[in-house]
Amino acid sequence: MGMDAEILETIDAVLGGGGTARIEQDAARIEELACGGFEGLAYEVFEIELYREAEPILLGMLRKGTLARLALKQCKSRGWKFFVHEDDMRLLRGSRRERDIIMVDVLAEAMRKFRRDLQNGRGWTADHKGPRGACSLMTYFIGQCVWVFRRAYVRWAQERVDWARLHAVYDFTEDAANEAGIGGLLQSTSYEMDSEVLGTDFEDILDEQAPETQAVVRLTVMGFPDTEIAERLNLTHVTVRQRRSRFRTVLYQAARERRIWIPEELHTKAVSRGHQQRGAV
Repeated sequence: MGMDAEILETIDAVLGGGGTARIEQDAARIEELACGGFEGLAYEVFEIELYREAEPILLGMLRKGTLARLALKQCKSRGWKFFVHEDDMRLLRGSRRERDIIMVDVLAEAMRKFRRDLQNGRGWTADHKGPRGACSLMTYFIGQCVWVFRRAYVRWAQERVDWARLHAVYDFTEDAANEAGIGGLLQSTSYEMDSEVLGTDFEDILDEQAPETQAVVRLTVMGFPDTEIAERLNLTHVTVRQRRSRFRTVLYQAARERRIWIPEELHTKAVSRGHQQRGAV
């Protein structure tokens, strides 16, 4: 079965087919919108209606993996490089929130393309031919969503990777206080935090350090014990502790210079040593 035919079958299952009456209604609506140049309040209302009708279709296609599969088939037929990780497919099947995120991005981009094509005299018309003859406007629009899925997926996947990296660095949960995150790095023994974060300046400061120090710090905030850090980097335990201690000093200095904000609760060790670090606290 061709890709277009599979799209059509998916839409038919939801809408009950794209019969002649529906296509005629779609054609009359597009002709009406064309009089206003596909702009203004009338087109905004049309977009809202299009969004509401397409939303459950796309969410179903994301949950079943149909949207990703059609996009992969489309890219392969054109020689484009594209890959959807199996973990991401499982996440989209199980998480309504993640499906919503991609769905919103896909709809937004597809609508921009759809409107641009209409304004340029291209896009859907009543005589647009699908694998079974003329197709409805919705069938055509879902096809546009398949076209833009690749870019939406790549953005979504990259944002998840970035979030995971930052979350590992800025982990302020109580369970991670002594083993991972900034609490472990600064050797804070106990504190109660809600949602404080250091900000992205942490990465800037870390990037200024020697590669060996960067490696020690990154493994520390990921929760690796000193013994494993030493083995991974072929360092002695003393060197690991020294590198981490020097970076803590750099962080507190950055706090005094207001380059970074460190919660006061995370100054426990410094305060206990009589070196009260106020910085930007």
